[in-house]
Amino acid sequence: MIPTASALAPSIPRLPAGLVAEAGPELPAQLVVLREWVASLFSYLPTTLAGNMAGFVVLSILFWNEAPRGLTLGWMTAALLLGCTRLWMLLRFRQTQPHDALVLQRWLLIWNGATLYSGTLWGASAWIFYGYGGATEKIGLLLVVYSFCVAAIPILSPQSRIYNGFVLLCFVPTVMRVGWPLTLDSGVLATVLVLIFGSTVLLARDYRMAVENLLRLKTRADLLTVQLRAEKTAAEAARHEAEVANRAKTQFFAAAGHDLRQPLHAMGLFAEALRHRSHDEEALHLVTSINGAVDALEGLFSELLDIVKIDTGGVETSHEHFNAGDIFRKLRLHFEPNAFEKGLSLRFRGESHNAYADPILVERILRNLVSNAIRYTNDGSVLVSCRRRGGRLLFQVWDTGVGIREVEQERIFEEFYQVPYSEALSPQQRKGLGLGLAIVKRLADLIEAPLTLRSESGRGTVFTLQVPLGKAPRVQVPSVAGKVPLGLTLDRECIVVVEDEPTVRGGLEVLLKAWGAQVLSFETLAACRTWAQEADASVQWPSLLIVDFRLEQGHTGIEAIQVLRERFGSGVPAIMVTGSTMTGHDAQAQSHDFHLLVKPVVPTKLRAMIAFKLGLRSQL
Repeated sequence: MIPTASALAPSIPRLPAGLVAEAGPELPAQLVVLREWVASLFSYLPTTLAGNMAGFVVLSILFWNEAPRGLTLGWMTAALLLGCTRLWMLLRFRQTQPHDALVLQRWLLIWNGATLYSGTLWGASAWIFYGYGGATEKIGLLLVVYSFCVAAIPILSPQSRIYNGFVLLCFVPTVMRVGWPLTLDSGVLATVLVLIFGSTVLLARDYRMAVENLLRLKTRADLLTVQLRAEKTAAEAARHEAEVANRAKTQFFAAAGHDLRQPLHAMGLFAEALRHRSHDEEALHLVTSINGAVDALEGLFSELLDIVKIDTGGVETSHEHFNAGDIFRKLRLHFEPNAFEKGLSLRFRGESHNAYADPILVERILRNLVSNAIRYTNDGSVLVSCRRRGGRLLFQVWDTGVGIREVEQERIFEEFYQVPYSEALSPQQRKGLGLGLAIVKRLADLIEAPLTLRSESGRGTVFTLQVPLGKAPRVQVPSVAGKVPLGLTLDRECIVVVEDEPTVRGGLEVLLKAWGAQVLSFETLAACRTWAQEADASVQWPSLLIVDFRLEQGHTGIEAIQVLRERFGSGVPAIMVTGSTMTGHDAQAQSHDFHLLVKPVVPTKLRAMIAFKLGLRSQL
């Protein structure tokens, strides 16, 4: 049987149209199948050559002395020619490693042609040699031909036309030769061969279907891999854009917060100065309203910036052993002026305990809780305590304030949630965005410290933060004891102001002079240094320094404090005023011995801090 030209055309496993369409232009599915199929065929070629050589040797041994020598040599020559051709194909394919579709189809065409030629050769061997020799030679011949039909299943069955052509070329001459001349025995044997070859064709069809399913699955997996890679790339790009946007948002809030705080700070100072120059009750009421608005805006800025830092991952945790007294000392210095301004008692207990957590975040949590406690307590006291319970330490903030109703306690940690209007709250206490306790909860979650509360409306609240027990830190910083004396006056006090913002500097000058102080103000660090160097004994030495953190040409208020203390003594108290909250200054405040105020600073808070600093100085 001579194969037609169409039988030699490339025939590869077909994929569903939907899957081919799904592949798209980035990864043509048929090209993938073609490339892998051709490569797979040529990977079988060494085994095919070995199998053909084994069949060649077996038939040569069986029929060398049985069949006519001319027929045997002719068949052997054709078999050797096929083997040499396939060896050349293997070497050439490995050398070129083709990937182009047209070239691959050409190689597939060559392979199929060699395969059909092989089928013709083995079918011819049955037709030529079956009439010679005895039963052993005949059985050996049939087994060799059938073995090639079975062995070709894993290699050729996915190409149904090529496999069927190969089997027909092997099978038809064999059956015709076995059944000729037609007798009962030869007919029965030919029928058995037909059944065997038919079963083999069905087996090949089932195998082909299994292979096609595997190819579909593999192709789909490849497509999904490509899609996943593309989606991952898109996700990485989106994540990068989000990070850039977050950084831009953080930088914007930092810059906007600093720039907006400056005029608010100046506005509060000028308003308070106006209070001392006007005796009109309506004007004084307006001044009080302005100061309240400035104070509320300061709180809103701080809460928004804290939320931005947490959302953008700007808050990092670093656990270490620390002493509760170190944190209590900072809280005492920061909040005592606010507490005595409202007539509250601010107490601390349990300073000797040691904890293991992030001390900076624990301090920030307690700062927010103490600030809330002072804000919502009109009479009584605020207690900050640390006590041991089992293997944990409990940091607690107690107050005797307005309390929180039980129905509201589950929602107070939600962002932008505020307890509904209560007559017990003053207008100042009702201001805010409802972010303070949300920030506290997020920071507690960052350090994995459970945060709980107990409260009774009208009787007060206690917040509890649980952290692991710790060991004594290597360095213990002594705490500062004592309370701020009341009733301090700024008469005959000399205050040095270093501020590069003209409106803020002018507002401070007017306000401090209205309070009775003598004020020396400087715009730059250079002017401050010049005055300090030229000051003689007749110059009144400063009682207090009020400096801005950011000065001209990258200088800072820390440099101004150092310059003035070098000239007038290291004990000169200092207050640092800044409009930036995006970088922590607590460590600098501790190492350089100053207190920090964040703009905008309402005059009452400034006056409380000044009184506190001057009172603290009087005790040294």
